[in-house]
Amino acid sequence: MGVERFPVEAGHVLMFRRAVGYPDAEAGADTTGLEFAPPTFVQASAQFEPGYRLRPSIGPWWGSGADSGHMPDGAGALHAEQHYTYHRPVRVGDVLSATERAGKTWEKTGRSGTLRFTETITEYRDADGELVVTARSVGVLRDRPAAQPEGDQ
Repeated sequence: MGVERFPVEAGHVLMFRRAVGYPDAEAGADTTGLEFAPPTFVQASAQFEPGYRLRPSIGPWWGSGADSGHMPDGAGALHAEQHYTYHRPVRVGDVLSATERAGKTWEKTGRSGTLRFTETITEYRDADGELVVTARSVGVLRDRPAAQPEGDQ
């Protein structure tokens, strides 16, 4: 994901707080006092990336019910972990940008096959270029073991 401009707006923060169940988010549309965004709010930057595959768009999109509902590209991959390092709080009024890069990769093999792990690092910076949040996401894909001949099981 690469997002050039991600404005942290009070209304967007309020909707995010409602979506994740913050008890104080039911105060109507009153955004006074909203100074900081919730810890996982930077994930909402996906709505500012035009090519994000899960972002609704005109015409059929994955998950819209207009297709089979099977995940395209990379089918079978699962989101395994998510970590955030905050270099300072995300504040209402910030305008962030995000750059993504590949992190580590590793494998673990067991009876059910090989698990392949990939890490993606996303850095969120403010308008002055200062690092605000580093997000680390880990995905996993399972390779099934090769079929064994009859009698070798």
